[in-house]
Amino acid sequence: QVQPVESGGGSVQAGGSLRLSCAASGGTFSSYVIGWFRQAPGKEREFVAAITLNGGILDYTNSVKGRFTISRDNAKNTVYLQMNTLKPEDTAVYYCAARGSYSSSYLSTAGYDYWGQGTQVTVSS
Repeated sequence: QVQPVESGGGSVQAGGSLRLSCAASGGTFSSYVIGWFRQAPGKEREFVAAITLNGGILDYTNSVKGRFTISRDNAKNTVYLQMNTLKPEDTAVYYCAARGSYSSSYLSTAGYDYWGQGTQVTVSS
């Protein structure tokens, strides 16, 4: 069983950049599709991006296309989310998740079996 651990969150001004990392604890990521989700205060957790086992991009949510880039380094057991041109509406807790089964869509939280604790991203205007 793999346990994702996120890092790299913080506070940044609008237009700035952050790179989030998601490392695997107690297992290896190479066997899992990995997704990034985010949850803003008072809102549901939403899909941000997902990447296949060998680094192919599954999808980005429309609001981050052209600004965020998901990537993975299986040798380092780590998945990254590079976030550029950040906006105040990107403020949220960002979660990394591993998809162990394929019974639900990768766009849904139900499509993932293992979740990290999240890392806070705050973008000020």
